[in-house]
Amino acid sequence: MKIIPAIDIINGKCVRLSKGDYTTMKVYNESPVEVAKEFEAYGIRFLHLVDLDGAKSRHIVNHKILEDITRETNLHIDFGGGLKSLEDIETAFNAGAEQITIGSIAVQHPNFCFDLISRFGSDKIILGADCKNRKIKTSGWLEESDQDVIHFIRQYQQKGIRQVICTDIAKDGMLEGPSTDLYKDILNQAPVQLVASGGISNMEDVYTMEKTGCSGTIIGKAIYEGRISLGELRDYIEQMN
Repeated sequence: MKIIPAIDIINGKCVRLSKGDYTTMKVYNESPVEVAKEFEAYGIRFLHLVDLDGAKSRHIVNHKILEDITRETNLHIDFGGGLKSLEDIETAFNAGAEQITIGSIAVQHPNFCFDLISRFGSDKIILGADCKNRKIKTSGWLEESDQDVIHFIRQYQQKGIRQVICTDIAKDGMLEGPSTDLYKDILNQAPVQLVASGGISNMEDVYTMEKTGCSGTIIGKAIYEGRISLGELRDYIEQMN
């Protein structure tokens, strides 16, 4: 299972929110690049980079930081937040993203996103299925749709999507454990390469996600708050290899 630390960016800084609420913002580091370099130094190979400024403003904002991290590390980066147009997406790829995550736009403009899958290939496009009470939320989690998360994933699965990041917003940043039942239901009803996101609080949660069948897990606040050490993640990665 892939270990994928998260760096969320607001005003060029590495931050975390609770339940996607921008008023709960806590700055953990002034330099996302230094955070990324530290991750790599501990054997981590993947990074989930989120442009929260972009998510709120509905266009890419922090592509320069993506570019800097790409230049300074060899991390495999998936990038999301504010990718609303082909120009935004091409900017992200040109700045070094290996993959991009489509979320809000996948709800609001599905035909455009189906074309993206055809244009770039399903290995380059990750579906972001961010939900609360199993209903998809959009626009930096500020707006709710009436779409059921599993129906949403199945719709895209039929169009070739193989990789999905699912965040249970109620769990995100709360350090209260992940939504294991939700992930089991997704894997049973819409088998995809599923990356779990939200609520990871300790290494036991990481092992639970592995046993659930997730292909990866995104870890954010648990790292920044010292609940999971980078040394523990390095040991886990070495065991997997």
